[in-house]
Amino acid sequence: MTIPLTYSAKVAEALAKGHAVVALESTIITHGMPFPQNVETARLVEQDVRNAGAVPATIAVMGGRLHIGLEAAALDALGQAQNVAKLSRADLAACIATGGTGATTVAATMIAAHLAGIHVFATGGIGGVHRGAETSFDISADLQELALTPVTVVAAGAKAILDLPKTFEVLETLGVPVIVYGQDSIPAFWSATSDMVAPLRMNDPASIAASHKMRGAMGLAGGQLVTNPIPLGDEIPATTLAPIIAKALAEAEAHKISAKAVTPFLLDRIFALTDGRSLTANIALVRNNARLAAEIARAMLK
Repeated sequence: MTIPLTYSAKVAEALAKGHAVVALESTIITHGMPFPQNVETARLVEQDVRNAGAVPATIAVMGGRLHIGLEAAALDALGQAQNVAKLSRADLAACIATGGTGATTVAATMIAAHLAGIHVFATGGIGGVHRGAETSFDISADLQELALTPVTVVAAGAKAILDLPKTFEVLETLGVPVIVYGQDSIPAFWSATSDMVAPLRMNDPASIAASHKMRGAMGLAGGQLVTNPIPLGDEIPATTLAPIIAKALAEAEAHKISAKAVTPFLLDRIFALTDGRSLTANIALVRNNARLAAEIARAMLK
């Protein structure tokens, strides 16, 4: 069976010529914010990639086809689409096979990027071990994907609503390199620093690119996670966030929110409780990650 891949014109040209390409996920468009802000933000992030010397490839499933890069009209259509599936490893193939439309999470975007020959992917934050996972067993597929699929993922750490120490413990167990860019503590999504010590520190895109290529040369499975701290001017300090996250978690438990509904619920409540600061910070960190990812993609070509 042939995989129904559709490449945007710019991405097809870049891949054919061996230029730097950065994959971008699409759940931020369909599940992150309303239209037209979602499309405006997606275009800002794509332009950040271009300004840093690479070609953006926003990935999504539309009408049963796996799109590697979205033309302007397709991006607009996705931004206004209703009842869009949120796709991970478990349901990506089913959505394509049944002619569906879906936005890709970190795991699904990694799979699609690897299929397309794209080695670097920029996102906001990865999923991980949810608080209370010792009873709910709620652990994101993103962690296992990082252990399986050879893509370098640039993120501002794991989402701060998660159990961060357990998330990074699982990544260590799975053998996933966690590289902190330019500092000695792991960033905590909306907050630039945390009390978790960086397992690996690298200060330049060339070192990160060399590490990715060495893993491939050694036949090591999986990718690597690059944690890129949010710019200090855009962060929300962890001390400010802690009681807000605790309140949102308590509300989720009271309303019996579970499974895939947990993260959207928590992010929505934190948005309200921070008077929108969380979304402003989220946009800033995604754009910051896109710029670094483009630099790493360019370094991989040297």
